[in-house]
Amino acid sequence: MRTDSSPGTLPAREHLPAGDAGMPVLDVVIPVYNEEKDLGPCVIRLHEHLTRTFPYAFSITIADNASTDATPRVAARLAAEIPEVGTFRLEQKGRGRALRTVWSASRAPVLAYMDVDLSTDLNALLPLVAPLISGHSDLAIGSRLSRSSRVVRGAKREFISRTYNLILRGSLQARFSDAQCGFKAIRRDVAQVLLPLVEDTGWFFDTEMLVLAERAGLRIHEVPVDWVDDPDSTVHIVRTATEDLKGVWRVGKALATGSLPLDRITRPFGDDPRDREIQDVPRGLARQLVGFCVVGGLSTLFYLLLYSAFRQFCGSQIANALALLVSAVANTGANRRLTFGVRGRGGAVRHQAQGLVVFAIGLALTSGSLAALNAASSDPAHSTELAVLVAANLAATVLRFLLFRAWVFPDRQDSYDSGATCDTRATCDTQATYGAQATYDTQATYGTYGAHRGGPTVRPQPVRPHHTDPRESR
Repeated sequence: MRTDSSPGTLPAREHLPAGDAGMPVLDVVIPVYNEEKDLGPCVIRLHEHLTRTFPYAFSITIADNASTDATPRVAARLAAEIPEVGTFRLEQKGRGRALRTVWSASRAPVLAYMDVDLSTDLNALLPLVAPLISGHSDLAIGSRLSRSSRVVRGAKREFISRTYNLILRGSLQARFSDAQCGFKAIRRDVAQVLLPLVEDTGWFFDTEMLVLAERAGLRIHEVPVDWVDDPDSTVHIVRTATEDLKGVWRVGKALATGSLPLDRITRPFGDDPRDREIQDVPRGLARQLVGFCVVGGLSTLFYLLLYSAFRQFCGSQIANALALLVSAVANTGANRRLTFGVRGRGGAVRHQAQGLVVFAIGLALTSGSLAALNAASSDPAHSTELAVLVAANLAATVLRFLLFRAWVFPDRQDSYDSGATCDTRATCDTQATYGAQATYDTQATYGTYGAHRGGPTVRPQPVRPHHTDPRESR
């Protein structure tokens, strides 16, 4: 994603104002399913902690995930007794579904959630949300795998957690350290645009949200936590792990095919108005180099295989030209999507035409090297030819990267086709869907905090992920 200030991207982050006393700055969601015993102590302890330590107005929302025990009655009693507590009732299970529904309906500018067992020490809550309030970060997560974290849990769960995060790093190139810690926060303006892209409604919801946010260039803040395992946890480890691996495959496939409109959730450069006018800000050089090297290595192998095949029935110069032409088309397409992050079909023909010009330069270098070799030896060995071609391709590769970065895929706003302007409409549609549809719920739930004690349980329809731009189908 290279368009820092293209239409449809998120605005620059700003420090959230303290606001009116009756408007919560922070909404902490507690998703529950059959937690009649733990819910009361959890909410009371959390409310006391926030009242004592949090400097802004806050609210606590109980997201009841179709509980079949006395959890709804406990939630209603807490909402009646504590002004800052509200409750949502969902008729379908799924932690991701509950978070998407409640976060989409909330009016608080900072949204958080934590597990009902309060395994994470609450002293980490203010450090978790402070970077979001200040405008420094977009999302924040508690990390049990940080060096300074203190964690008490069994060897089995420790092994599973670390293995899962290694899988995320190896398959999705994730750089956050802990995907599944039940202690996260997000800015509401980010959630409005990011949540429609998240498909999962269960335990993989956290991971998918973080991966998409990271790939879009959003800033994720990590807080080391003190965490004590709940021995009575009802999470089914094997089933959850299986669903997570399916989610990893689905998200990895979507990222590889470029079907996710991640340019819709990018941030502009800097928070000073003068910075937002800066154009052509270079980004991701190190990542582009790694991607280019990987694509280049595979392309070189492909080229050598093609050369060896063509060499069986034609001369070295013709075999070199044919192999280089085919591999150059594949190389340009792969670099376009994987290295420089250009999505969609717009500009593809122009990029391939420019790639052929770069190919001609590479052809001149390799053909000249072969001509020099044939001049030095009348019948060079095939291995010698390959060695000369590898050396010539190394020189051509350096030049190719420079031309790709500066000419074919420049780091500038107009490097996208005119289809990018549809993001403005897509953003407006998302805001209309989540703003207008959810306002009636939040006004009834959050607007009454401090005005009376308790209130009716709100039962919203689950908000399903969707795409506002029909051309960005998955």
